[in-house]
Amino acid sequence: MAHDQHNKSRNSGGFALIILGALLLFLAPNIHPTSSELGILALVGGIVIGSLGFYLKFIRNKEKKI
Repeated sequence: MAHDQHNKSRNSGGFALIILGALLLFLAPNIHPTSSELGILALVGGIVIGSLGFYLKFIRNKEKKI
């Protein structure tokens, strides 16, 4: 059992989602300055993607340990 736990991959892609969400938040006002709907959609998408990455990277692992 210990070897099975040791050999599991811990990379869930959470860090990449955090980076992608931060890029969307940073670039959202510049994506389409003439269409405010796309900018707002990019802001909301950045928040959702970043929070999903944060959950996968930090929260999910703590719930398993408890």
